[in-house]
Amino acid sequence: MLCQDLMKGDVLCATAQTTVAEAAALMRDQQIRFLPICDGARNVIGTLTDRDIAVRVVAENESANQPVARFMTADVVACRSDDDLSIAQDLMGEMQVSRIVCVSENGELNGVISLSDIAQVGDGADATATLRSVTAREARM
Repeated sequence: MLCQDLMKGDVLCATAQTTVAEAAALMRDQQIRFLPICDGARNVIGTLTDRDIAVRVVAENESANQPVARFMTADVVACRSDDDLSIAQDLMGEMQVSRIVCVSENGELNGVISLSDIAQVGDGADATATLRSVTAREARM
């Protein structure tokens, strides 16, 4: 199976200038926990999660009126949309992330795959192996 066969393709993104408050409202309204941050050409330059907002903004008593660029994760974990799903799973496990961005050959956002998407396909063994890799850090704590 290819990543494009499983990814959610109707993914919204924010810009680096979007405020944290605007991003949080978008996440609330769309019932999502993960938001790619893109430039004008929809190239992914970062990601923002609800956990980023809680830990980097709220817990640090920062203003939610600041741009997300200050709080986003700039190290984007991504694969190509036409990659085999196993590549996405390997990257998720290696980088210990539960979501991965799928991009075109030009780096344009095409979709997102989450660990829950992987759990919905196959016999479950692949999802279990990926889940073990993604959560290995927490298991050591």
